[in-house]
Amino acid sequence: MIALCVGLAALSLSARPGVAAEVYGPNLEGFAYPWPVETFDVVSQRQTLHMAYMDVRPEKPNGRTVVLLHGKNFCAATWANTVGVLIAQNYRVIVPDQLGFCKSDKPDNYQFSFQELARNTHDLLAHLGIDRAVLVGHSTGGMLAIRYGLMYPTAVEQLVLVDPIGLEDWKALGVPSLSVNDWYAREMKTTDASIRAYETQVYYAGVWKPAYEKWVQMLAGMYRGPGHDAVAWSSARLYDMIYTQPVVYELGLLRVPTVLMVGDKDTTAIGRDAAPPQVRATLGHYPVLAKKTVAAIPGAKLVEFPDLGHSPQLQDPERFHKALLDALAH
Repeated sequence: MIALCVGLAALSLSARPGVAAEVYGPNLEGFAYPWPVETFDVVSQRQTLHMAYMDVRPEKPNGRTVVLLHGKNFCAATWANTVGVLIAQNYRVIVPDQLGFCKSDKPDNYQFSFQELARNTHDLLAHLGIDRAVLVGHSTGGMLAIRYGLMYPTAVEQLVLVDPIGLEDWKALGVPSLSVNDWYAREMKTTDASIRAYETQVYYAGVWKPAYEKWVQMLAGMYRGPGHDAVAWSSARLYDMIYTQPVVYELGLLRVPTVLMVGDKDTTAIGRDAAPPQVRATLGHYPVLAKKTVAAIPGAKLVEFPDLGHSPQLQDPERFHKALLDALAH
């Protein structure tokens, strides 16, 4: 799943001694989520597909719902700490796995687009009787949250974008196109070592903690399993979706309250390793991208974490959750 890190696998970050090499099914069967997983039947593109989600309700609801949208190499389960913080503050929390990811179906024939994922999410919320919610989107989930806000502005109370990608157009900046077949070939080489190497560098700003290993094995376990081909094929088409559908050109069209949260040491840029060195050096400068993004979105606010990488919610949960609750309170 971490196609970008093929060249990083040589960092001698092999499987950790004492870590079980778990094997999971193509829909992440065998990996336990922290709350019950329910299934919504999505009717899309002449198919009925199963979309997994958690619907976590507090004892004393405050009347507000937060939808947590995962990133490309993440799942609903990686939001576990955030869910706990939010329900303690009496928010209802919906956490879906998008089609093509984790515990949701990975159809062999499906045209992935952010519009389709947004429609599926909107249909899920309608099914649950939720007509307005806060959307918190991380990484690729941030791209999805922006698309959702553009398509369904009256259904969005607030957007919180956590290190969203797509804030620059990689192909326009010189990143060469990779075919879906190319992405698939890369994905079939995924190992826990390659995942760990990439995440250490980009997600956690070069600092590894044992707590992160669970999420490495979550992904690697699907690639060890009998459905690894389906996982890789979905992942390849999802990478193509991300590369070909940047949101940067439409940021000024957003008309919903938006907070952007960015780890300044984030360097994410899809396909960077395939680009010439002179192009590679220009990509993924998040302190610059963050300021441009906030300037483009009417009324947007910026929260920066100077020492954090792509995943502040995992790297420094206490600081991230304080910022998130502050954002939701205003």
